[in-house]
Amino acid sequence: MLFNLNEFLIAVSFTLDFVEMDILGVTTNHGKRTAYTSLKISKELGLSSEGLYDIVALAILHDNGVSEKSLHDRFLIGEFIDVKSIERKKEHCTIGEENVRQYPFLTDVRNAIKYHHEEYNGTGYFNLKGDEIPLLSQIIHMVDVMETNFDLQNNNSDMQIEVMKFINQQKNKMFAPKIVTVFSNIAESKEFWLNLNNDYIEKALEDNTPKYSVELGFDKIGKITGVFSRIIDSKSKFTQRHSKDLSDKVAIMANFYCMGHDEKMKLIIAANLHDIGKLYVPNSILDSPSKLASEEFDIIKKHPYFTRIALQEIKGFEDITEWASNHHEKLNGQGYPFGKTGKELDFNSRLLTCLDIYEALTEERPYRIALEHEAAMEILNKMKDNGFIDVRITEDINHVFSSAIKELVLN
Repeated sequence: MLFNLNEFLIAVSFTLDFVEMDILGVTTNHGKRTAYTSLKISKELGLSSEGLYDIVALAILHDNGVSEKSLHDRFLIGEFIDVKSIERKKEHCTIGEENVRQYPFLTDVRNAIKYHHEEYNGTGYFNLKGDEIPLLSQIIHMVDVMETNFDLQNNNSDMQIEVMKFINQQKNKMFAPKIVTVFSNIAESKEFWLNLNNDYIEKALEDNTPKYSVELGFDKIGKITGVFSRIIDSKSKFTQRHSKDLSDKVAIMANFYCMGHDEKMKLIIAANLHDIGKLYVPNSILDSPSKLASEEFDIIKKHPYFTRIALQEIKGFEDITEWASNHHEKLNGQGYPFGKTGKELDFNSRLLTCLDIYEALTEERPYRIALEHEAAMEILNKMKDNGFIDVRITEDINHVFSSAIKELVLN
């Protein structure tokens, strides 16, 4: 399909901002503001159109490793770490670099994310100095530091003065002098500062970013979205393999139903991204060991809505968006968040729903241990009998996965 890179980037930035707000405490639209300012600097430095697209992509993706790093630290250190210190640890840089290897950049951007916290004077994590640091890393670093130290969405003339004072103080220390000089020229524009406001930043970024689409098969798109499924799952230790394991089960059932290759791959992509809206949900709710209060459950119930919002602007993702955002709908209209009925839910929406329930039941949760196949099927069968989920699919899941489990045990 003709894959619109810009549309996908906006979907990613929308959801990664939720991660950063929850884990790092940064303001909303951090990724978009970092991308927009990096784009303006890069344009002044004479980067090609392809390079301008790539700096936007890198700036949006620069902290994609934060979620996985936070999960890693919770396992090794315990639940009471200061997760805001993650931003200052180099592991998220190397994780982030590894994650974006499958992304279809248009130029050579190797190590741009790995080194995005290097200081110009050589005091960064990897001790690179001056022009040893990739130019794109230098740009993102300066903008990222500025964005995380100042509330730029509510900037005024006094703040603008403080920002410029800080930037110039760090010239030749944290930041490259040529980048400081270029930014100083950009900062003279009132339009630039206005565009950083939450009401205007998305349009400003969209209007200024070069437009690119690339012809990609669903296999390649599946690899790209597989990276984001890891980011999604890493938000909580209780979902660390949820999307990956769900996509594996989707593939098994697609083969069972003799689906065509493209339909199977679209279902896998939908499984990879079905919980992208869950990045909106705070970890305090996802990891709660006690029964959720009604207002907390109301927040949980919004996540398929945010999945739809994130994906619906991507052309060619119409089926994927539908299947992914319907995964908590029920045939009797008692699902969420849209309250759809059986007439509105196609076979693949029903399949993803049933498999998502099965997968969740067989995973550990803060309030219970993982269920064995038989116990999980008891719950699915009750839901089937009460008109919540598809009868045929429920029976097929029981047949396929009980057989698969027996085969694993025997071998």
